[in-house]
Amino acid sequence: MRPVIYISADSGAMALGAGRVARAFEEELFRRGIDAKIVRNGSRGLYFLEPMVEVETASGRFAYGPVRARDAAELLDAGLLDGGARHPLSLGETEKIPFLARQTRLTFARCGVIDPLSLDAYRAHGGLAGLEKAVAMAPADIVRTVTESGLRGRGGAGFPTGIKWKTVQDAVADRKYIVCNADEGDSATFADRMIMEGDPFVLIEGMAIAALATGAQKGFVYIRSEYPHAVAMMREAVRVATMAGVLGPSVLGSGHGFDIEIRMGAGAYVCGEETSLLNSLEGKRGVVRAKPPLPALEGLFGKPTVVNNVISLASVPIILDRGAAFYKDFGIGRSHGTIPIQIAGNVRRGGLFEVAFGLSLGEIVEEIGGGTASGRPVKAVQVGGPLGAYFPPALFDTPFDYEAFAAKDGLIGHAGITVFDDTVDMMAMAKFAFSFCAVESCGKCTPCRIGSVRGAETLDKVAAGIAHADNLALVTELCETMKFGSLCALGGFTPYPVMSAITHFPDDFRPRRFEEAAE
Repeated sequence: MRPVIYISADSGAMALGAGRVARAFEEELFRRGIDAKIVRNGSRGLYFLEPMVEVETASGRFAYGPVRARDAAELLDAGLLDGGARHPLSLGETEKIPFLARQTRLTFARCGVIDPLSLDAYRAHGGLAGLEKAVAMAPADIVRTVTESGLRGRGGAGFPTGIKWKTVQDAVADRKYIVCNADEGDSATFADRMIMEGDPFVLIEGMAIAALATGAQKGFVYIRSEYPHAVAMMREAVRVATMAGVLGPSVLGSGHGFDIEIRMGAGAYVCGEETSLLNSLEGKRGVVRAKPPLPALEGLFGKPTVVNNVISLASVPIILDRGAAFYKDFGIGRSHGTIPIQIAGNVRRGGLFEVAFGLSLGEIVEEIGGGTASGRPVKAVQVGGPLGAYFPPALFDTPFDYEAFAAKDGLIGHAGITVFDDTVDMMAMAKFAFSFCAVESCGKCTPCRIGSVRGAETLDKVAAGIAHADNLALVTELCETMKFGSLCALGGFTPYPVMSAITHFPDDFRPRRFEEAAE
């Protein structure tokens, strides 16, 4: 049996030195005359252990990490090719690593396991089973299956995916589109990138199923410019899928034609909002469109368009393969299925953790994440990216569920979690939210364009002790205006981090000039 070594080519792993590790192993294997195959897979999402090296043995896959280039010779000496545990970097069987063993991997089942660009490996691990079943179904039955699964948009809005598909399916038009929103710009989010770099065919399969369901003939994947590796992987995966008949004039012999193009954004955060994204795809300035009309009725080039996030589309194949009831059985309340929680910031074990909805925030931060990397107490956790609310430890009993978070004036968003220890200044974080909004605003609506600038200025006055109580009240009033008067979530959600910081951390909003004078 020819030894097979897996070393991630995921961007996160590469940033930590995986490329140097791969070259070191290639050179050492060549020097020793060992005929071993090195597969550049995606990441398993255990970034605190990257670069992670795995080896396939007769007893399963064994992992080592975090590995540096200088460790290659020592690991081979210690019996790496046989899964040997005689080295401090040995992690044992990969699937038994605690961080991975506790997960329920449905959408990310193949991520980090296979060669991302091998369609044969994708099929061998259950890929295309959902599309094959969809080809044999009526479009209405596909939509019904997705609807009954309870799948909701994983990009942040949490809107039922099946309802959106049904609207596009019922629309009468000579042309329809599937647009994948891969403009993953939120802090602490990397799930979309992991899929595109580690299992791109699952996204392609999900988009093809959406096309069969709605009658769409053309698809676009809109990827942020900061993801060049994901862009390259998706372009190659689309080429491979087209050559194999998964895409093209007859999807898997169905007679329905569907093609996908990969488009790169230009760095605008607001283009993560679906109508700004559509404007950008059309070659226009990325500004928000007023609704109605909804994109499902008049979207790209004025035609009915499904706009879904990467994870939403990548979750569809297993739903079609295993059935709506199988998927719906995971989760709690109205939050069905699994959610890829991305844990980042000041945390010991950062990475992606896919699990059914329902874990408490405290379990995620303390048990899975391991608390802060600094060893200091956790002060705040921001959930949902830069527009998400800050949760104090007093709210750590909140279950990871759309409605539960909404009840606490928070949002799940794209399920990114940023951990802060007790040294963080929450007034500075509130001002950052306003400043971020000011920089990224498309400028179309006044509450967002002007409100964000005035918010940052007013917090400076609060810090300086100028009419302290009045200016704090003014910030609250300003947040109300932005929340209900903005055209999109950029201005509408900026109040979440600001008001949660003021509500839960009032001591951080005391005047600063008096404290500095006392010191």
